[in-house]
Amino acid sequence: MITPLSLRDPEIAEQIWSLQHAAYRLEAHAVGVKHLPPLPDTFESVRNSPDTFYGEVTPEGEVLGAIAVTLKKDGAVEITRLMVHPQHLRQGIGRSLLRHVIGEYPNTALFEVKAGKLNTPAVSLYEQQGFVAAGTLMAVPNVELTIYQLEPLKLSSL
Repeated sequence: MITPLSLRDPEIAEQIWSLQHAAYRLEAHAVGVKHLPPLPDTFESVRNSPDTFYGEVTPEGEVLGAIAVTLKKDGAVEITRLMVHPQHLRQGIGRSLLRHVIGEYPNTALFEVKAGKLNTPAVSLYEQQGFVAAGTLMAVPNVELTIYQLEPLKLSSL
């Protein structure tokens, strides 16, 4: 079940921190680097994040995947994290989290997310959900990110 996650709950914050490290270590390995920007986060920096988190949570309270968003000054919603525990990949959790967030902000004109160019599963997920490449940037040396955007209001008027 997808539910809002409270970073004020130490157990939830710890699960998110642990999930983030497991997921982004896997991504770092996949793109051939040792570190990606989310990896240096500490428990405290995750707990103090200004982002809004949603998670796929089991009835027992285990967070299997999480997505975080921030509202930008221009009204766009930026997806800052999308992570699924490596033991639960390819089960539709990432897709469900992404669709949930899009549904949570029905009047948003623009969603934005960045994905490593070599992160084939993430790129595929975003493109399957209608996101289009809108630019690139270098996150760290040798890691090129593609900026993806989705304009759902424009899509629904077609």
